[in-house]
Order: sequence, then C-alpha cells, then structure tokens
Amino acid sequence: MSDYYDVVVIGAGMSGLAAAIRVALAGKSVVVLEKHEAPGGLNSFYRQDGRVFDVGLHALTNYAEKGQKRAPLNKIFRQLRIPREAFDLNPQVGSRIRFPEASLAFTNDPARLEEEIATHFPDCIDGYREVVRFVEERDATALTDRGEMAGPFLREKIADPLLREMLLCPILYYGSATEDDLDLDQFVILFRSLFLEGFSRPVEGVRTIVRALLKKLKEVGGERRMRCGVARILTESGKATGLELDDGTTLRTGTILSSAGLVETNELCGVREDRERVGRLSFVETISVYHENPGNFGWEDTITFFSTRRPFRYQRPQDDLVDPCSGVICIPNHYQYEEGRSLKEGLVRLTALANYDRWKSLPAEEYQVAKTDWFRRLQEVAREVLPVPTKDPTHSLVGRDMFTPLTVEKFTGHLGGAVYGSSQKAKDGRTDFENLYLCGTDQGFLGIVGAMLSGISIANRYVVAGE
Repeated sequence: MSDYYDVVVIGAGMSGLAAAIRVALAGKSVVVLEKHEAPGGLNSFYRQDGRVFDVGLHALTNYAEKGQKRAPLNKIFRQLRIPREAFDLNPQVGSRIRFPEASLAFTNDPARLEEEIATHFPDCIDGYREVVRFVEERDATALTDRGEMAGPFLREKIADPLLREMLLCPILYYGSATEDDLDLDQFVILFRSLFLEGFSRPVEGVRTIVRALLKKLKEVGGERRMRCGVARILTESGKATGLELDDGTTLRTGTILSSAGLVETNELCGVREDRERVGRLSFVETISVYHENPGNFGWEDTITFFSTRRPFRYQRPQDDLVDPCSGVICIPNHYQYEEGRSLKEGLVRLTALANYDRWKSLPAEEYQVAKTDWFRRLQEVAREVLPVPTKDPTHSLVGRDMFTPLTVEKFTGHLGGAVYGSSQKAKDGRTDFENLYLCGTDQGFLGIVGAMLSGISIANRYVVAGE
C-alpha cells in the first residue's frame, strides 16, 4: 500500500464513495479511509439472527425515469458511470401525511398531492402551486449560502398553518438539522425530491447501492481501507499535509475530502470547536419483523409521516428520551417490486426524535430497559397512527431491533448522534485549510442522492476542475 495519494477521502459513506469514484475517474490516486468494518455511513446495513437490517434507508428519494436527463438521480448515473440497473430501483406504492385534522396522500406523480390539497385545502391551492413553481425554477444546488429560511417563505405563500406544518413534516424529518425550520435551498431540494420526484427502493435495500458503489470504485482503481480510523489531520501553514491513522502510521496527500462532519473534521485538525455547533437532532428507530406482509393488517401506505399533536414540533425532546408525538413509519414491503421479487418478511420501521444527552447518561442496565420500554411504547404509537388493523399484528411478530442516538454516534462518528450533522453548513465545502474540503451531510446536500451529489460536486470542483 502506498503512503502517498493525490486525494484521501475520509469516510466510506455515500458521499465519500461517490467523491472517490469521481477522483479516480479523473486519473488521480485516491484512498477511502473508514474506521468501521461496514461501508455506507448513515445508510448501511447489518446482520442479526440471520436477517439483514437496513440502517437509514427508508427510501431512495429523487426517483426519476430513465429519460429525465436533468434529474439528480440520472446525473449520478452519468457522473459515476454506473448503469441504472445496478441500483435496482422500484417506485413506491403511495405515502401519506397524517395529522389529527387531516390526511394527505401522495405518490411519485406530483398531480396526486396537488389534487389532495385542492380537495382538503381549496383556499391554499393557488399558494401551493406558487411553491411548486418556485421549487421548479430555483437552482438550489449552487455551492453558496444565501442565508434564507423556509419558514418565512412558506408563511408568505400558504395561509393555513395546518397545511404548512403538513408539508414541512416530511421535509424536516428527511433532512433538517435545524429545529422547526430549514435553509430555503435545502427546503427546495427536499420538496423536489419528496413531492415532485418521489420514493424508490431496491428489493435488497441499501446494500444494493453500496455494492454498486464499491464495485465501481474498485473498477476505476480507487483504494479502500476499512477499520482504518483517522487520529488527526496534519496541517502546516494553512494546508493539510497528511493524516495520522489510529494505528500510528501516516499518509501524505495533496487534497483531503472529509465526510466526517464540520465539527468532527475541525477537531481532527486540532481546532477547538464550540460544542454548540454539534447538531442537536437525533432519532431512535424501531424495526419490527413480521412473518407476513403488513398489508395483510390493512397497513398499505409505503411511508407515513405523522404528528399526533398540534402545532407540529420538530425539536429535540427536553424532558424525555423520545418524543412519540411525531415521526415516520416506513413499510419497505410497499414498493412496486416485479412479480416474484418481494421481501420475504414484513417490515415496519418507526423513527422518532430523541434526546442524545438523556440516552448517553443512562447506565448500561437502564439503557437496555429503556430500549425495551420505548420499543413497546412506539409500537403503541404505530397502532394509533396507522389504520385499525384487520387482525392482531402481534401474533405475526418474529423479530425486532432498535437503534438510539448512541448507535448513530458509534457507527457514524457524528458527535451527539446528529443524523443530519451541524445546523451550520459549509455549502462550498471549504474549511480553514486550503486543500481540505467537506462533502456529505455538513456540506448541505441531503439524503442518499444528495450525499452522492455532494461527493461528486466537491470532487468535481476542487479535484477534477482544480479550483
């Protein structure tokens, strides 16, 4: 193995792998360093009791058909030179936003949500159409920070606070590191990816996408080192000169692309960081495994975004481990899989906001008790939110698991278990060091597609084009 690379990428998540592929395609030597044994970062997978569980992937957003050349998903296939078939994408059946006063159904056809809003919020349909036009016309992928927030924009366009909250609920849960709001460009990216393009999923889940990226990286000559953590980034005179690894060895490099996060990367450089910049938002997720399709219980939506409380709040819970009053319920069985290619078991995943500090303070025994208790309580929430089951699901339950903010921190390295990183983003990817750049969550693009686009964009700008 070499001790010098043109480019070193920190992290084998979606952004890191995509960045490394672009770098290798440009003829540069590149290595990806990952401190864990499994690639994928926030979107990985693990085995337990003979089953493979996805971590992170509810759906691949930004679904697009083959001929839509401007679609972000198709741009990824072109930039990485990966055939579309390698991702094995199957569109959703249909999803729903459920609040106490109203319910809105949507599919990968934007007309469905527009019809729902025209029916349930007729006074707001013109404002909603203005939002759609704005989203379609705005270039939200520019690597600049315009300092605008989505909340004031939505209040200007849509008068009814219930509809505003219902539209924000999926968007915040699928990408906001800011409580109760998000950057306007991030809103545009997520609105387009959820409501104008939509959801899809490989039959085998996220490992299909990870395998495709790893295969391409190998084909183009990129290297990957697993269980290879970075102890510190070596700097001199405003430049990064190399990396000291956890085993004490060093690598020299001309450029570093880090997907470790803004605060985490700065701390690797020896820069003392204000811990207030660490993201506040983390989640728990329960995974229930059934021996039959959840559709047999009358649960037919692909994804349900819900709030049982008004006003809807997207905040870290202050007084408890978990806020059970809002969240996301995903049923991976409900995608349009080809005949004979369906999931072998039924899966129901429920995600809710959690308090990292409270989970962290629990002694080991109390931590396990809390996981058991909150698994039970969140199943009760699912029963409250989803349609009344046509038969008792508990008799079909054959497996379960749950992750907490501590799980997220352990397997991603994100301080505080902050799934979406810091609320402060570096959209241009720049740091205080001239050859060290950020990609991934804290660069500002969102979701699996966004993460890959982030890696591609940063690699193109600072390595391929050489800005």
